[in-house]
Amino acid sequence: MIRSIHTLLVPIPTIRTHKLACTVMKEQTLVLVHIQTEDGLEGWGEATTIGGLSYAEESPHSIKTNIDTYFAPLLIKEAPTSTAKAMQLLSQHISGNRFAKCAIETALLDIEGKRLGVPVSELLGGRVRDTLGVAWTLASGNTEKDIAEAKAMVAQQRHRIFKLKIGSNPLEQDLTHVLAIKDALPDCRITVDVNQAWTELEAIKGIKRLQDGHIDLIEQPISMRNKDGLKRLKEHFDVAIMADEIVQDPQNAFHLAAAHCADVFAVKINQAGGLKAGCLIGQLAHLAGIELYGGTMLEGPIGTAASAHVFSTFPTLNFDTELFGPLLLTDDILVRPLDYHDFNLDVPTGAGLGIEVDRDKVSYYANKYANQAQSLNG
Repeated sequence: MIRSIHTLLVPIPTIRTHKLACTVMKEQTLVLVHIQTEDGLEGWGEATTIGGLSYAEESPHSIKTNIDTYFAPLLIKEAPTSTAKAMQLLSQHISGNRFAKCAIETALLDIEGKRLGVPVSELLGGRVRDTLGVAWTLASGNTEKDIAEAKAMVAQQRHRIFKLKIGSNPLEQDLTHVLAIKDALPDCRITVDVNQAWTELEAIKGIKRLQDGHIDLIEQPISMRNKDGLKRLKEHFDVAIMADEIVQDPQNAFHLAAAHCADVFAVKINQAGGLKAGCLIGQLAHLAGIELYGGTMLEGPIGTAASAHVFSTFPTLNFDTELFGPLLLTDDILVRPLDYHDFNLDVPTGAGLGIEVDRDKVSYYANKYANQAQSLNG
């Protein structure tokens, strides 16, 4: 049974400015959940999102408040005896809050894996791959700087798949930026993420140019509310169109798959509402003949490890993953960082998530944030 649930806000600066259509990031606030059980086991989860409320309806502060106020008292009072029963309890009593639910499930699965002595991936059906290809996002907004950064990543054998964040600039400026980078990196896979910024007419013009320029993948070019428009784009172009923000939970993913709205689904465990929900989306997509991409909310190493366990179970993963979040941060909160090498990430093999959290670093950043918040509040 659960003895305690603690939620921590852990802001860590990024190694450089990360520019998206909806926001500009200079730090990432990790939302960490630490659960301890009566028999002495502990688990960690993460509910990290992007850009406060500019990206989604949950923010770091609302996630912490809701877990502390609603999730923790309910779980401790009702004392569910398994991860499945705990998640069913949360589903019955708490609407929405997919990111918060993901963090709780991650921590509980971490505990369950440790108790049984197996990796989380084995609790999710079993892994079929031990390494994951990882894309790097180029998001400085400066063409020459992005090209230099990408070439350095290739030389270090860290990444050879690159995503470009566009949509915040005029259409022609963004297209010129992307095509110049593709010309400079002809042997690399280049994808673009518009983060819903284009109208459907802009998307028709933009995707035509990008397809002619041999870009490999177009992610969520128009609003998530325009499901029919996404389908029209998918049917009109040969380049793969990926659904991202529109893919939210398994039921939503089922309807998108049935309507053939996209060529590829980006699966994000926080956005899906948990690891098991992420696995179900992957299975639905596979059965519908839709390709899979392992997405990220720019999580730190805990959420990244959890995502890696999920993506390792996917039957196919032809568009690889975007699990570079920890590499974007100036510091690591694990005793031993996740293992990135030869353009891949190794899926942890230890019990549970297979990671060891550096408590001192977590405490340092959490206390620093708490002290700053207290001084601002007078």
